[in-house]
Amino acid sequence: MTQNPASSFSRLRMSAPALMEHSRDLCVPELRKAVSRLASPLDMVAAYHFGWSDRRGRPTTGGGKMLRPALALLSAQAIGGKREAGVLGGVAVELVHNFSLLHDDFMDGDELRRHRATAWTVFSPTLAILTGDALLALSSDVLLNGSIHDTQLCDQARAVRRLTTASRRLIDGQARDLAFERRAQISVQDCLDMEGAKTGALLGCATAIGAVLASADDATADSLERYGHHLGLAFQAIDDLMGIWGDPKSTGKPRWSDLRRNKKSLPVCAALAEGGTVSRQLAELIASAHSGNEAEQELAQRAELIEAAGGRDWTQQEARRQHEKALDSLDEVSMPDEVREHFVTLAKFAVERER
Repeated sequence: MTQNPASSFSRLRMSAPALMEHSRDLCVPELRKAVSRLASPLDMVAAYHFGWSDRRGRPTTGGGKMLRPALALLSAQAIGGKREAGVLGGVAVELVHNFSLLHDDFMDGDELRRHRATAWTVFSPTLAILTGDALLALSSDVLLNGSIHDTQLCDQARAVRRLTTASRRLIDGQARDLAFERRAQISVQDCLDMEGAKTGALLGCATAIGAVLASADDATADSLERYGHHLGLAFQAIDDLMGIWGDPKSTGKPRWSDLRRNKKSLPVCAALAEGGTVSRQLAELIASAHSGNEAEQELAQRAELIEAAGGRDWTQQEARRQHEKALDSLDEVSMPDEVREHFVTLAKFAVERER
């Protein structure tokens, strides 16, 4: 007899890549169904962005990490819910996540994602932005019209409310991130608040939405969301480190990509807050920079100053702090040991990954 994939997901010890690959197997077919409902050529742009096809529509293999769907599936299983609840929540959250990526790539001027040309450079900024808008609208439609046996309409409405709140916070965080590029000084707390909205909000939603669709009470969903929020801050801290010191072969982006855009990420903010001689030298260099036109030598010097002022070490420590807070939040929820172990595995992945 063929083993039920949902039961294998909950019973077996799995690595983070295996957890996310299992989530891909369960969620991508439903994600493809949702995307196929988009009008042409938005469906083609979305398929390219998701890594399902090339620019001419020919099938390819690839795609994102599928961390958020993995969290949605686990959240449903944490309270003994059905697999369908996690799949539906995972699809909805992944649609919102990719809405944000399509927009962010254009706003940040990124020409590469996952070692491929970004959608806006292939199809035009207009089509990329419109496709992102379509994915955002589709996410709520998926939740309201998806079919889960025994799920109450009120739970679907609760899930939509959480998703729209997270989406609004994500957009607010992106707006603040862009505004920070034009400001000389950003406090570390301002940066953490921005990243909590930009990244933590949607990861928090992902970790609660499956449970909500499986009829979890608000207190349980809130505890799961706190895990995802802190996981998001840890995840973003590692992203910030890779945005400066990441290997292009792993990240798929140019070296010092965040410095090229003058982003005030956590390592930069922590280095500027240190206040010593090196910190002041870094502030002067940033103030005189013309974003996007700096020579490689100047970008390298800026990265060295950030590290010398302690920005790199502080951000690594912050990732570990947020990782511990995420794990502490799991103690608030009674769940099967194997599900808890999978949450711990994904949290470890967030702070140890290289891409």
